[in-house]
Amino acid sequence: MNTYALTAEFDYLKPQTLKEALGILAEKKNVKIYAGGTDLIVKLKVGAPVGMDIMLDVNAIPELFGVTDTADSLVIAAAEKIAVLEKDTTIRKDYTALYEAFYAMASISVRNLATLGGNVCNASPVADAACPVLCYDGSFTLESLRDGKRTVKADAFFVSPGVTVIREDEILTHIVLPHPKENTGAAYHKLSRVKSDIAKLSVCVVLRRERDSIASCRISMAAVAAKPLLLREISDSLIGKVMTRQLLEKTAEEVAAFIRPIDDNRTTAEYRSDVSRVIARDTIEEAWKRTGGEIK
Repeated sequence: MNTYALTAEFDYLKPQTLKEALGILAEKKNVKIYAGGTDLIVKLKVGAPVGMDIMLDVNAIPELFGVTDTADSLVIAAAEKIAVLEKDTTIRKDYTALYEAFYAMASISVRNLATLGGNVCNASPVADAACPVLCYDGSFTLESLRDGKRTVKADAFFVSPGVTVIREDEILTHIVLPHPKENTGAAYHKLSRVKSDIAKLSVCVVLRRERDSIASCRISMAAVAAKPLLLREISDSLIGKVMTRQLLEKTAEEVAAFIRPIDDNRTTAEYRSDVSRVIARDTIEEAWKRTGGEIK
């Protein structure tokens, strides 16, 4: 891919402040944001339709970088690089599933460029970071010159492949993750042809234990539908139940019956359905064990 030439014509702008960037988005049309470029540049090189007249480089805007640990949440700036985030001690310790998603994502060279904001805004059905953000009950801070800031919950953010609720004049500034409560366990598993490849299927589970029972649970999956999915009904059905082998197997069957995978150039719908049982079961089990709980 590096041997491909960029033949598309466009204007290139690099604002120095967030206000300047928002002004450009408010005034101009067909603007595409460049943060890491790991998706945008590839599309431009292969001649995919992008609809871009202006490339807006946000890498000089200080507000879009950094990680802030507040009293009740972790706030991740949208343009921070994945390679930086995977080294963050708070993410490694308290947001295990998100760290595992970062580590499973692409190659080191890609992670040095890629951003969390770009991964979710690209809205790929296979987005690695989308599942942990959904499971940690994350939210997105969007900002525009016209309306200021608004917050969108992660489970309302993704619309369809390549489409989110972000308006043309808005930019994603931060991803906000509430602090996990005590006795919370989390796990993320990804199945791909090789480690650096995009997922054939991925599963994330974040749950909390109260004695021998499940106090809360969120299960999400990617590469099994037109957008990353939060399996809300299945997750809620586990609350209050004691973790047993029978419950694990039953839940795994429910997951396989719920998803709507497709055939593509990476694998088949049948394979995804079959393997989803195993990966869902193993991910739930691992998350539960990380709470300190035992399986009856």
